Amino acid sequence: MSLPRHDAPPRDTGTDARPLFFSGGTALRETSRALARRTRHSVHLLTTFDSGGSSAALRRAFAMPAVGDIRNRLVALADDTAVPPAALAFFVRRLPPEGDADELRASLAALGLAGHPVWRDMPEVYARAFRLHLGCFLRRMPPTFEPRLACLGNLLLAGGYLRHKRDLTPPIALFSRLLGVRGTVLPTVDESLHLAAELEDGSRVVGQHHFKSLPSPVARLLLTVHEPDRQGADAGTPGASTPCRPRLSAMAAEHLRAADAICYPMGSFYSSVLANLLPSGVGRAVAARSCPKVFIPNTGTDAELRGLSVAGQVAAILRALRQDAPGARTDELLDLVLVDSRHGRYEGGLGPEVRREIEAMGVRLEDRDMIREAEPCRHDPEAVASLMLEICARRSPA
Repeated sequence: MSLPRHDAPPRDTGTDARPLFFSGGTALRETSRALARRTRHSVHLLTTFDSGGSSAALRRAFAMPAVGDIRNRLVALADDTAVPPAALAFFVRRLPPEGDADELRASLAALGLAGHPVWRDMPEVYARAFRLHLGCFLRRMPPTFEPRLACLGNLLLAGGYLRHKRDLTPPIALFSRLLGVRGTVLPTVDESLHLAAELEDGSRVVGQHHFKSLPSPVARLLLTVHEPDRQGADAGTPGASTPCRPRLSAMAAEHLRAADAICYPMGSFYSSVLANLLPSGVGRAVAARSCPKVFIPNTGTDAELRGLSVAGQVAAILRALRQDAPGARTDELLDLVLVDSRHGRYEGGLGPEVRREIEAMGVRLEDRDMIREAEPCRHDPEAVASLMLEICARRSPA
């Protein structure tokens, strides 16, 4: 298939910096857009464990990894000066939240036809690629598939996954080229897994969609092949949510070896950040790369934290990485926490005791302006992007 050229003038500043983010959901979306205006080389390793919303319908139908965060990050990094608006609009379009399921499935089937009006304003190279992947999905779509709120970009990725014998790499590469993605987007692991947690009250939950309303703080985070919301999933029965340690994907490991800075960024702490550190090989790959290792904690409210201070979050990151790299020095895993004490609102505050706890672990705290003064619950994406490129220039821990 001949792909379009993207001949718009480059918008980056000429930097070849390669910041790498262990990221999951939408918290890094605006920062990703800011990075895309500065560099073509940022790397985003994403979790594929989401089990709620429209992702749940795809996962139930095909026992596949969740692709919503991948689609979201591809769009955030897309070159919207070169991609036809009709193509980008199609990729992010969702079916309505209400309506007869049979009628919505019929409307999906109609989209697969070359004569559908949606293709009229779209360049043929995009229309052909989209119809090809939508057709792969439609031919495999179960008759009971839940279509409400389905995102068309997710369906295209699912179609590519099925077309390439359950491999996400080819469709991610194709849509990265079609959307002119200014960076690299990869899943951390290749398997279809779910996030689970053992809680301090002795209970167990399976499924990322439950993490916003946990009845008790997390004692242990794990990955499992067990599907959520089946009988016995959280009852502690033998074999239920049996932990597994998938291998870090080979492509993700390759990008870790070339990173100029490794960032554990803002985002839902357990489901978006810590979940990314669970696969076998992550801790060793991080420890082996000599570059700054940075944690940017959330400002505002993260329902998953349940009072866990910034020092507690640092300790949790180090524990997760040391499951894989038990002999690693602290500075090989994490050497810097970036905060904005003037404008931020951090879980547990940033008082002297918290600062002492962080420093006692061998991690430095650096205070920089990077949170919106008028919106203390939001990071300034331009400031975070600039800071990460500045840190990349340091190349190795101070």
